[in-house]
Amino acid sequence: MVIADDAVLLREGLVRLLTESGHQVVAAVGDGDALVEAVVTHRPDVSVVDVRMPPTHTDEGLRAAVEARRLVPRTPVLVLSQYVEVSYADDLLATTGGAGGGGIGYLLKDRVVAIDEFLDALARVAAGGTVLDPEVVGQLLVRRRRDDPLAELTPREREVLALMAEGRSNTAIARALVVSDGAVEKHVRNIFTKLNLPPDSDQHRRVLAVLTHLRA
Repeated sequence: MVIADDAVLLREGLVRLLTESGHQVVAAVGDGDALVEAVVTHRPDVSVVDVRMPPTHTDEGLRAAVEARRLVPRTPVLVLSQYVEVSYADDLLATTGGAGGGGIGYLLKDRVVAIDEFLDALARVAAGGTVLDPEVVGQLLVRRRRDDPLAELTPREREVLALMAEGRSNTAIARALVVSDGAVEKHVRNIFTKLNLPPDSDQHRRVLAVLTHLRA
């Protein structure tokens, strides 16, 4: 196991905790470069990494973890953070694709004090699982909803948009949904409004709405 944290007290505390729990700590380092080197050298079962490390104390730990997983594919990494940083969680989750596989975790440092939960999370990451702090999951879901351009559409409006994407006219959509033409026209107007597509002589709103649907 490798531990990377520039805070000496926390780093040594983790070493002691994990050693007393039966784990072997092969390296305890204080910066990102040392983490990458330790992972490449020791190929640990799992690494525990602080997001923020020298020199800027922003995302060096995370970037080092991503680099370590690039050099040693599927190397398990459990990232610890003082605060919920959704963009960091996204970056880490992106490494699970392709050869990267699973074996990642993102927990708030507060979880470390719940020793049994922390050790359980560590074991799951080491076994190739994905562990995300409940607060991280909640904020990821909030951001997904906020970033989804179709989030404001009702289920019926989504149906209408999907049929528009098939190239159907309002009349054909009305037949498919067994509603009036007027009802479809109202749904289409709502779709344009919610997708922020005001009348524009230079652009075809129907085409832009369909493109938004396809991208989503």
